[in-house]
Amino acid sequence: MKLNDTLRFGALLLGAAAIVGCCKKQSSETPSDPYPVPEKAIEEMCYTPEKTTFEVWSPTAERAVVRLYDGDMMVEELAMERVEDGLWRATAEGDRKGLYYAFQLAVDGKTLKETAGIFARALDVNGNRGAVIDLDDTDPEGWAEDCSPTIAPHERVIYEMHYRDMTAHASAGSSHPGKYLGMAEHGTRSEEGLATGIDHLREMGVTHVHLLPTADFGSIDESYPSDQYNWGYEPKNYNAPEGTYSTNPADAEARIRELKTLVQALHKAGMCVVLDVVYNHTTSTENCGFELTVPGYFYRMREDGTFADGSGCGNETASEKPMMRKYMVESLEYWVKEYHIDGFRFDLMAIHDIETMNLIRERLTALNPNILLYGEGWAAAQPLYDEDKLAFKRYTYRMEGIAAFSDDIRNALRGTLGLEKGGFIHGVEGNKEALKFGLAGGVEHPEVAHSEAAWCAAPSQHISYVTCHDDHNLRDRLTHLSPDADEQELLKMDRLAQFGVFCSQGIPFIFAGEEMFRSKLGEKNTYNMPDKYNAIDWALKSQYSSLVEFYKGLIAMRKAHPAFALPTAEAVREHLRFIDNDNEAAVGFVLDELEGIDPAKRIVVLMNGSRETVEFDIPEGEYKWICDGESIVPQGMGTLTSDGKLSVSPITGIVLAQY
Repeated sequence: MKLNDTLRFGALLLGAAAIVGCCKKQSSETPSDPYPVPEKAIEEMCYTPEKTTFEVWSPTAERAVVRLYDGDMMVEELAMERVEDGLWRATAEGDRKGLYYAFQLAVDGKTLKETAGIFARALDVNGNRGAVIDLDDTDPEGWAEDCSPTIAPHERVIYEMHYRDMTAHASAGSSHPGKYLGMAEHGTRSEEGLATGIDHLREMGVTHVHLLPTADFGSIDESYPSDQYNWGYEPKNYNAPEGTYSTNPADAEARIRELKTLVQALHKAGMCVVLDVVYNHTTSTENCGFELTVPGYFYRMREDGTFADGSGCGNETASEKPMMRKYMVESLEYWVKEYHIDGFRFDLMAIHDIETMNLIRERLTALNPNILLYGEGWAAAQPLYDEDKLAFKRYTYRMEGIAAFSDDIRNALRGTLGLEKGGFIHGVEGNKEALKFGLAGGVEHPEVAHSEAAWCAAPSQHISYVTCHDDHNLRDRLTHLSPDADEQELLKMDRLAQFGVFCSQGIPFIFAGEEMFRSKLGEKNTYNMPDKYNAIDWALKSQYSSLVEFYKGLIAMRKAHPAFALPTAEAVREHLRFIDNDNEAAVGFVLDELEGIDPAKRIVVLMNGSRETVEFDIPEGEYKWICDGESIVPQGMGTLTSDGKLSVSPITGIVLAQY
């Protein structure tokens, strides 16, 4: 592993509680930008059968050319003319579809390398040149009628996945393993005859499919078929899909058409599509479009001329600069308009400034009022910008409509990142208030005494989770921390962890394969490891069918009971009250006075992470069991008449409802 990969992964694991959570101001306010920024949206390549227009923004350039290629052979070089607002433009007459192009600029007397630019929407293999195409030719049949499904706020469940993880294993039964089309394929089955891929997601009931980085990245050679693997957090071209997941990376249209086909398939299956985006850094500086068009502009630079490195990957972008801000906004708008994307997860969101994030939310909600936006509320190291202007988790309340991952509930439930000790599900004391904080959705609540200040203005800004692609997955973590536990105890801890996620206010988030007790063979940083570590073995779905059913039940319970996703902080404080209990690994709460909010008028949730039976005080009355620790029936099963006391077995979560 390269040094910067090691630093980045380690810092990612630190989360908001790390030193980056208390970074100091390192620079004064960025001075007014000296360069003109075009008001219009920049179209780097605009094709018609009669002519193709090229433009590039480089206010510091002394000369600019665009070269046209037929394969690897240059067929024409056009001198570009400086026009308005730092733009250079050239027009190639005639039908140039099928050719490739590259810009070359001279800055400060130095001729820079060729580049596809920063706005390229279609690429050659490995993304060094742009492609002249007609985007209408990339639309699959029925694309004009494609639309996002309507998901009620309380129904949202995010499922994070990587293309190869879901379809690469032979047991997935995919005709296109590891490809966009593999995930778009219906009817795939495991050897046991159970649904895999997209049919499995629909069967589970997830509403938002979070796709790991999909924009072109620089860590895999697309020029030959291979089994290379990478998570994709090494961006190169932001406005075109990665060729690795295409059935034909040499066809500039194929990757676009195939990604649209996947989006269309997910929409038809009732699921929204979220892209993981990585605008905080580029995979390199010397070979990426930012430095090859306007050197030194798009990144934060130290006084000695070196690149600041809040990403841990060698550089950090400067979202506060007008053109970088414009670029991010228009790039995201493009993904929404051209690919019908329904949401975005921002990698290392704290590198971006709050003003830019709020502008993104404003512009994207104008296109899709139901857009889902969330991100990591931390950086890998101290960004070179005023800390109180950056999108750190603790400032989430200043970004209406944008959510952040809650490492509070994550660590409380399953333990610290470094595996020093377990959490609530291991019976470890000291996690009670942090868990209550997460259960209340990260908003201020009079019965929560968490050491960290409330950071959510609304519970919808709180992403509840216990695992994601980073770090050990849940099974491996449990195995490591509880080496003497038998499998049944590990499964009970697994269920209780996700029970806490789905009973919390906010938006639940799960990592692909956790419902099948997936293992990554004990490895935590599998960002470039082969399928042996990353691909899901679908035989697990049959082997752990009861766990799969439990996860399905949690999702169904969430959809059936809107009280688990109250819309405002005021509603949380009004309807949620905690049940006192002396056991440090036992937490209970009541959602009360729910008439008009939920089919139930009262819901009682009890969680016992200890290794002993715990008795809770609950309101007297007649209840139905929603969850008895093993099974979940959202509308209720059986009847319980309570005298005000209820005992809960070790490592168990239960839900009761009064109607």
